[in-house]
Amino acid sequence: MNIENAQLQVDNWIKTHGVRYFNELTNMAQLTEEVGEVARIIARRYGEQSEKESDKNKDLGEELADVLFVVLCLANQTGINLKDAFEDKLNIKSKRDHDRHHNNKKLK
Repeated sequence: MNIENAQLQVDNWIKTHGVRYFNELTNMAQLTEEVGEVARIIARRYGEQSEKESDKNKDLGEELADVLFVVLCLANQTGINLKDAFEDKLNIKSKRDHDRHHNNKKLK
């Protein structure tokens, strides 16, 4: 699946199952909530915090997919072509950061 197809699939899902998109502010709040769930898993599973018994069965992939779903919703409802935006961002980062990380002593 590519990004364009993912945007279309989300749009079709919304029209078939979701009635309509939540407004942008609601989706932004939902995105924040989903990112928080990812952060909780990462902090406890890979960080220094101990993992609660109730969190041990949480699926990081599922939570990351929730984040992606809401990002795709926001892109669709604001008219953003994420494929183009992502390609533009990679070009910017490639030019701007070409030597930056290689020259970072902290990464060696």
